[in-house]
Amino acid sequence: MEIIRNPDGSLVVPIPEVRHHEGGDAANVPTSDSAGEVAEPTTRLLHPGEGGYSEALAEWDLQQNPDRATAVSTASGRDEAMTVVHTLAESPDHDVAGALKDVHDSEASGEALRHVLIGGTHSVEAFSEEVAEAEGGEPLPAHKMTKIIGEVLAELDK
Repeated sequence: MEIIRNPDGSLVVPIPEVRHHEGGDAANVPTSDSAGEVAEPTTRLLHPGEGGYSEALAEWDLQQNPDRATAVSTASGRDEAMTVVHTLAESPDHDVAGALKDVHDSEASGEALRHVLIGGTHSVEAFSEEVAEAEGGEPLPAHKMTKIIGEVLAELDK
């Protein structure tokens, strides 16, 4: 089962089925009532800011293009990514496509954002601090920064 990204930025992630060890326990022996049942995969809904969200978003992004090479952040891509993220954070209309129209190298910006996600929550927090220092304003909380990064990556992948 794949990770699903909802329009609000939340992610539906699969939870691996619990393995039962075969042994002498009667509890592990299927009863006649459960013998024909097929266990449905279970999922969990993660919202930006919840534990595991950044990692799940990075995994979702990888699902979109599994043949993509490892993310590499360049200075110019990171600078443009910071500008886009700051613009979206400050924008009342939150127009992702509009914020990306002035980006010269959208591929490099996307790679820089992917690189941030791969680093997990601490990387997102550090990127937020870096954006605030470079662009002005206060650092965004990690969950808001992660949500914006996800929106930008989703727009770039269109």
